[in-house]
Amino acid sequence: MSDRGSMLAQPLQRPSLGRALLYSGLFVLGAVVGGAGALVQSGWFPGGLLLALVGEAGLCLGGGRAAGGRGGAIAPAAGWMVSVILLTASRPEGDFLFAAGGGSYLFLLGGMAVAVICATLGQGRQPVARDVRLGK
Repeated sequence: MSDRGSMLAQPLQRPSLGRALLYSGLFVLGAVVGGAGALVQSGWFPGGLLLALVGEAGLCLGGGRAAGGRGGAIAPAAGWMVSVILLTASRPEGDFLFAAGGGSYLFLLGGMAVAVICATLGQGRQPVARDVRLGK
């Protein structure tokens, strides 16, 4: 039996500089993928929408694997959401990036669903003790 206690009872540790840079880089990559997906989804409608959503899913799952935890999947998802929400606003000149069509709504809602799914299914922290089952 490990004397470290429950994983949930452990104090939070301050992230290292490398981890902070990794999360910042993943956030920026998420913003770039969101902007690129916004352009691709309307340009090549059915295939572009799928390409944009698969790109986001790949980045979120890859970020989770690279960081070794759910934070690596949440950082690019947050960057994606921030960039897409900022791109939905119309400008004073009347320009906008998203049309009021079904594809745009599928991209917005589908991308948010993909982000939540990837963050939920992302690799979580695992116990470090050799005997993780009680009574062994």
